[in-house]
Amino acid sequence: MMKKIVLVLFVGLLGMSLKAQDSAAKIEFKEETVDYGEIEKGSDGVRVFEFTNTGNSPLIISDVRSSCGCTIPKKPEDPIMPGKTGEIQVKYDTNRVGPIRKAITVTSNAETPTKILKIKGEVKAPSGTK
Repeated sequence: MMKKIVLVLFVGLLGMSLKAQDSAAKIEFKEETVDYGEIEKGSDGVRVFEFTNTGNSPLIISDVRSSCGCTIPKKPEDPIMPGKTGEIQVKYDTNRVGPIRKAITVTSNAETPTKILKIKGEVKAPSGTK
């Protein structure tokens, strides 16, 4: 009889821990790299990373950081509900001529708490200027 009670408790606990894992937020990005391509100096440097919460708990993005001060990321302030989409806006300083190779670190309460997004491309000086 005692063995049966222990087994029932064990199975119950196992079931609870599996449920806890199921109720996690999951962040899924449409694309993890944004390619600016060749853009002209001073042009609009704003790009967007779209994502979906594919889990079944609200997704809270706690931090978005860039590998340099030339890139300013903007995170959603409100939790993203399960099945909903959100976006992380990135603004690159296009007054810096040269290649763009930057990383943006996204920290959240998702199953994978840290995601690295990348931006790439090249800022060209307008033709006719030296």
